[in-house]
Amino acid sequence: MRGERGQTAPLLIALAAIVLLLVVVVIDASAAYLGHQQVDSIADGAALRGADLAAEGDDTYRHGVGSGPLSLATGKARAAVLDYLRETSAIHTHPGLRATVRIAGDRVVVVLTAPVALPLHLPGSPLRPVVRSVGSAEVRPDVGAATSARP
Repeated sequence: MRGERGQTAPLLIALAAIVLLLVVVVIDASAAYLGHQQVDSIADGAALRGADLAAEGDDTYRHGVGSGPLSLATGKARAAVLDYLRETSAIHTHPGLRATVRIAGDRVVVVLTAPVALPLHLPGSPLRPVVRSVGSAEVRPDVGAATSARP
């Protein structure tokens, strides 16, 4: 009668392959998440810069802030966002970074897409998955905030 000797070796090999696959998935998912967080932070900063500089038009300097909504210039917002991406080296840190800037009422909305380099590669998965992040900043002057309280 044959023994059952050697029957556990294929099971251990299969288990090791499954554990290795899970480790690769966790490492790649963590890298993708961290890449998305970085692009998300860049989008928020770019939106703030775009909103700040888009509201600094000639009307603001000639007539002051006033009590109504500020007019936002799309061209100025786009230029400010691109300058921000250059100044922070985001374009070099994330090759392939693409930015879309639009004005939505009193908001500057920045949409960034960037490929993320994953440390490990699973067969059938994309080599450079793309993450997308949206940042927005609202421009609403708070006219009453500059007044001081009287004793």
